[in-house]
Amino acid sequence: MSLPRRPIVLIPSRLAATRFPNKPLADIHGQPMIVQCWRRAIEADLGPVAVACADQAIADAVTAAGGRAVLTEPGHPSGSDRLFEALSILDPDGNHDAVINLQGDLPTIEPAVIRAAFSALADPDVDIGTVACRIDEEAERTNPSVVKAVFGLVPGATIARALYFSRATVPTGAGDHFHHIGLYAYRRAALTRFVGLPPGVLERRERLEQLRALEAGMRIDVALVDTVPLGVDTAADLALAREILASRA
Repeated sequence: MSLPRRPIVLIPSRLAATRFPNKPLADIHGQPMIVQCWRRAIEADLGPVAVACADQAIADAVTAAGGRAVLTEPGHPSGSDRLFEALSILDPDGNHDAVINLQGDLPTIEPAVIRAAFSALADPDVDIGTVACRIDEEAERTNPSVVKAVFGLVPGATIARALYFSRATVPTGAGDHFHHIGLYAYRRAALTRFVGLPPGVLERRERLEQLRALEAGMRIDVALVDTVPLGVDTAADLALAREILASRA
């Protein structure tokens, strides 16, 4: 088993958001949030990092901080579609054999979590790697906003094959449930195939894009991590992100 040798990290980002307009440019200790996310990706030390932007203002913020940005079509239906266009622009010759899709609203994510998603590609049969954390709070088990990853984790293992993802509390019976974290590592061929697939029946029902891959017979492996990174969706989340990064400093 061996990991892809030339990964790239891409961060899709757009200004349009119903709950938190202009979120990528929100200030966190003198830097826009998207720049803080870019810094966490750099710290993961997996390979080159770039931001796939829907808006010039995001690109300007990233380049002003010394980062690399690429403008994409603003109307993409999903981050994975934006990711694919950016990869095609940045690397038309196909030199990068894997791409990590990091969300642009995770400014406090631990670099180890990013590396964990990539580590799930160690098995050459795996198309997509992702991460999940064991659920400890009972309220999360029944919260439909918390997506559950279903996989059979044998004792001592930290990576297992994903069987399903759901907003419901699954599986039934006594045992652990796992909070899925929307961070993905794609083999390049897998990303190309994925964005070419039509939306799946279960994808539309659960409103979970990753189910498209499972319905098409693609393999997703899940790496277990210790913490769920803070996703910034509200002003309160932003204040907490500032506190977290201040404590690290």
